[in-house]
Amino acid sequence: MSSPIRVVVTGAAGQIAYALLYQIAKGDVFGATQPIILHLLDIPQMMEVLGGVVMEIKDLALPLVTEIVPTADPAVAFKDVEAAFLVGAMPRKQGMERKDLLSANVKIFKVQGEALDKYAKKTVKVLVVGNPANTNALICSKYAPSIPRENFTAMTRLDQNRGRAQIAERLKVNVGQVQNVIIWGNHSATQVPDANSAIVNLGSGPVPVTDALKSDDWLKGEFITTVQKRGAAVIAARKLSSAVSAAKAAGDHMHDIWHGTLPGLFVSMGVISDGSYGAPKDVIFSFPVVIENKEWKIAQGLQIADYHKPLLEATGKELLEEKFEALEVCEH
Repeated sequence: MSSPIRVVVTGAAGQIAYALLYQIAKGDVFGATQPIILHLLDIPQMMEVLGGVVMEIKDLALPLVTEIVPTADPAVAFKDVEAAFLVGAMPRKQGMERKDLLSANVKIFKVQGEALDKYAKKTVKVLVVGNPANTNALICSKYAPSIPRENFTAMTRLDQNRGRAQIAERLKVNVGQVQNVIIWGNHSATQVPDANSAIVNLGSGPVPVTDALKSDDWLKGEFITTVQKRGAAVIAARKLSSAVSAAKAAGDHMHDIWHGTLPGLFVSMGVISDGSYGAPKDVIFSFPVVIENKEWKIAQGLQIADYHKPLLEATGKELLEEKFEALEVCEH
C-alpha cells in the first residue's frame, strides 16, 4: 500500500458528490491500492446532512478510506490536498439569468482558488464540475497563482460520454467499442460534439465512425443537438439534474489525469487554451487531450469539418463573454 493522498470534494452533501464519493472510496479513481484521506467541504447549513454522508462512507467499510475530514472551513478542506473535485456551486434557479448564476459562482470559486493557493499542495490537480464549469475553473486558477494553470481543468467528460452512448446506440454496438469522441469549447449549450475523429471497433479492428454510419446527416444534426440538450432532457424527466452520470464522468476525468490515456486514444477536457484549432487563448476551452505522467497535451493535427467551424467560433465567443463578465464581478 502506498501512503494516503488527501482528496477534497466540495458540495460534499449534494447529489453528485453522493455518487462520486463511493467511486473514490472504492478505488475506481486513484487506483485499487491507493489509500485516501477524504476531505468533505460544504456550507455550514449542510453540516448535519454531511454528518449522514460521513456515516454512510464509514458504513461502506471500504479499506482504502483511512480518514474522513468533514468541514465548512476552506482552510481545513484544502490543506495538503493532491486532488480536488470542485462540485459545489450555486444551482440555476427559475427565472435566474446566466449572468446572475455567473456572478454568484465566480465569488465561490474565487474563495476556493485563494484557499487552494494558500493550503493545497502545489501539484494539486483541480477538476471543476460546478457550472459554469469552464469559467469557474478560469477564475479559480486566477486566484491560485502559485499553482500551474495547467492543473485546473473543467469537466466536459459527461458530454463526451453522452456522445459515445449516442453513437453506440445508433450503430447497435457496445459503448466500450466507441472511442475518440470530442467535445470542443464550453460545457454549455454551445459545446461542439464532434465524431469526425471517432473510431468504433466492429470486431475486425477500428474503423472511423463516419464510415460505419454511412451518413453524415445524423452527425451534422441530431447527434449534436441531442448531446447539447441532454442535461435539459434529464432535468425534464427526473425533475433533478444529472447526478450519477455526472459523478461517473468526474471519476473518469480524474482517473485519466492520474493514470494517463491509452495509446491512440484521447479524451475531452476543458483546459487552458493556447489558441490551438483557432480557439481563443487564455480561456478554459474543451479540447481532445492525451495524458502522460499527470500532464495533458492537446491532441494536434485533427481535421475540423467545415460545418463545425462556425460552431467552434460561437462557443469560443461565449467563453470570452463569460470571462469578461466574470472578471468584472471579481473586480467589484
